[in-house]
Amino acid sequence: MTTLEACRDVDQQEPLAPLRDLFDLPDGVIYLDGNSLGPLPKATAARVADVVQREWGQGLIRSWNDAGWIDLPQRLGDQFAPWIGAKPGEVVFTDTTSVNLYKVLSAAIRLSQQEFSDPAPRTKVISERSNFPTDLYIAESLCKQHNLELVLIEPEELPACLTTDVAVLLLSHVNYRTGHMHDMTQVTRDAHAQGVLTVWDLAHAAGAVPVDLNAANADYAVGCSYKYLNGGPGAPAFVWVHARHTDKFWQPLSGWFGHAEQFAFTSDYQPAAGIRRYMCGTQPMIALSALQCGLDIFTEAEKYGGMTALRRKSIALTDLFIELVETRCAGYGLGLATPRDIFARGSQVCLTRDDGAGVDGQGSGAYAIVQALIARGVIGDFRKGDGGNGPHKDILRFGFTPLYTRFEDVWNAVEHLRQVLESGEWQKPEFNRIHAVT
Repeated sequence: MTTLEACRDVDQQEPLAPLRDLFDLPDGVIYLDGNSLGPLPKATAARVADVVQREWGQGLIRSWNDAGWIDLPQRLGDQFAPWIGAKPGEVVFTDTTSVNLYKVLSAAIRLSQQEFSDPAPRTKVISERSNFPTDLYIAESLCKQHNLELVLIEPEELPACLTTDVAVLLLSHVNYRTGHMHDMTQVTRDAHAQGVLTVWDLAHAAGAVPVDLNAANADYAVGCSYKYLNGGPGAPAFVWVHARHTDKFWQPLSGWFGHAEQFAFTSDYQPAAGIRRYMCGTQPMIALSALQCGLDIFTEAEKYGGMTALRRKSIALTDLFIELVETRCAGYGLGLATPRDIFARGSQVCLTRDDGAGVDGQGSGAYAIVQALIARGVIGDFRKGDGGNGPHKDILRFGFTPLYTRFEDVWNAVEHLRQVLESGEWQKPEFNRIHAVT
């Protein structure tokens, strides 16, 4: 697929091609940022209008029963559960990823302290230095509450850091900066061998790469739904807890939607059995209904080969992007931060920029290059580094969602990148103005 025509030929034969028609994609846009915010499913606008006008407008409070609002978080959890290797009744969509992470990490710390403690206390929570910041902020908060130490490591340091003084290992299955994907089964096995519990953030994995939580024997997992699941900005996140742990503890945000008898209105809290106890307050029905349209596309994708087909195409798309960047954009200081190994790569490709500072003499020019691409209709995003090497450099990040991304899009995106670099248009002042959201 070294020519545009060859890419178009592959697109015409692609089994997943019909799924693109389920999205409302703007003309003239190559969207490579679905790993930040998925595009709008065509069914969403009508579904949200129906919820607002009929279920809320006409049904009013009766819709908690008549429209099935009361159990929608669990129904959506059951619908998506097979895509992450979960069983019915093990997943619920509720709250945000940060809030859900607070719940499960708190439960994991308590479980470690009460059931997995050795004669020597477990005093550490381990995570990657380049983990998504909200995960680190939540972990920092809980470590302060429980008088634990948060230890941040590089990925290659992980095996040596799994020691008997570690309570919990908190990792993203796919790293948001580099696209590096952990071997969940092996890492979980190594952690458990030292009595360490695992908490997995699936925000950049769920719906994009194969995940099998039960087969991996993981302990806890959370993830968002506004990226690859196309639930809309701020859509409710999900939480999963292994069945062996679910009923052992209250989660710390013990609200009425997690009560065993919600409408008994007792003054004391009695947690519901199973995953429902991980809900807290009144659920956002409009947002959950919009999310259902995104999840319905995954149900439709089962007809076209499911995750096996999605992963095959994801690998082909990212392979093609890497090949074209390295052959057509050589000599412009671009480096590859994403693993070449397909077994260690998520569904994104992250590039670094090693030469050519921005107009103000600061940084790598990576931000300005992304802005110049966006102005051309090629939408990726930028993630700022901390001045270090490897995963800590500035990142030009591109997501490849097999549900709608075409091979033609990949070829054209790289051609735009080549032109931006060759012409130097990224040096224009308007592309070097820093926006609030990068």
